[in-house]
Amino acid sequence: MAGPAGVANGVSRDSGGVNYTPALVLLASLFFMWGFITVINNTLLPHLRSVFDLNYTQTTLIESVWFIAYFVASIPSAWLIKRIGYQKSLVVGLLVMAAGSLGMMLAASLPSYGVTLVMLFVIASGITLLQVAANPYVAVVGSPETASSRLNLVQAMNSAGTMFAPLFGAYLILGRSKGGTAEAGVVLTQAERLADAQSVILPYGLVAVVLIGLAIVIARFPLPAMGSAANRASKEERRNHSLWRHRNLVFGVPAIFIYLIAEIGVANLFVNFVSQPHIANLTHEQAGRYLTFLWGGMMVGRFVGSAIMQKIPAETVLAAFSIGAFVVMLVTVFTTGPAAMWALILVGFFHSIMFPTIFTLGIKGLGPLTEEGSGLLIMAIAGGALVIVQGWLADSYGLQMSFLLTAACELYVLFYALWGAKPTNALPEPQPIEE
Repeated sequence: MAGPAGVANGVSRDSGGVNYTPALVLLASLFFMWGFITVINNTLLPHLRSVFDLNYTQTTLIESVWFIAYFVASIPSAWLIKRIGYQKSLVVGLLVMAAGSLGMMLAASLPSYGVTLVMLFVIASGITLLQVAANPYVAVVGSPETASSRLNLVQAMNSAGTMFAPLFGAYLILGRSKGGTAEAGVVLTQAERLADAQSVILPYGLVAVVLIGLAIVIARFPLPAMGSAANRASKEERRNHSLWRHRNLVFGVPAIFIYLIAEIGVANLFVNFVSQPHIANLTHEQAGRYLTFLWGGMMVGRFVGSAIMQKIPAETVLAAFSIGAFVVMLVTVFTTGPAAMWALILVGFFHSIMFPTIFTLGIKGLGPLTEEGSGLLIMAIAGGALVIVQGWLADSYGLQMSFLLTAACELYVLFYALWGAKPTNALPEPQPIEE
């Protein structure tokens, strides 16, 4: 298979030929799980709206809480990693997610909208810790030249999780609830709402068991430790180093922020867009099936991008993909019919490498400041909350024209790839401790 072969040929080896493939395979399971759990939210939104009889503001708050957690928990996560190390932080992150999943079972048994929000915040905080720890760990372990290739490879498993989650949620949540199987406009009785709320107990119980199992495996797995010398340098020479002297990080934080506006906007508005009579004239159910192609394109794009980056510099590949994304967004805006629909689907392929590649370029050369830089980049995921700007544009100027905002986001990514990603004041990178 091309993927594992690519890993063996350099994606997971350092300059001394040490093979980190087993560690990366295990870490890929983490990427799968947080992609899986994140997309389950898309199933929860219509479910909880039915259970708690929510208005649109209350429904939107569910997703906003998710992004608020990224903003709030990122810097504390970076601090925790510096205190207890990468491996223990991964274990803590998984256990926090498991606690939130068990809390979702409590919220379902009550049922309580408030407790649901709190537990979703807890789960998202655990994912934030995993993001801050796992992304730079994958980037640093192995050859620096193939850091973006490695991260794109394991991020492909994140996309696999996003593809599988809707099927899981549709079967175990929507398929087992009255609100999920009833026709539109049907009003549920109080007893039916209570039964629907409890349909969440089984799936989140299964998720909690898997997360606890992963935490045990990672706690016992001999992950290569990151060099402690880098942490000592961070404490002793912190006054001599500043994150703001690193151009690739300074422009990388808004690059992540702006990219997330594009990604979340496309995903959230896809069904409404392709359902329009002048685009594909589909029902919401039919349009939802095509959404799988969007997520599938992201997975394929990460495998392809990972392979390409073993031969071509990451910033060059990022520039090419951003140009491709810009072009297909213009096609989406200025054409109609199947051409517009498939152009919007194709943007998933071009978006695929953007987050992992921007991330690795953003922390390049940070050395002992890697944890803090990682925290800032993960905090920028909160940009997804500003998808409301595209909603306002859609209300004011039309849904199709609102995707010009997405096209503008692609241009900033292109700027970052061509100029903003060039490192300044590079510091020695933390090196793995060879056993």
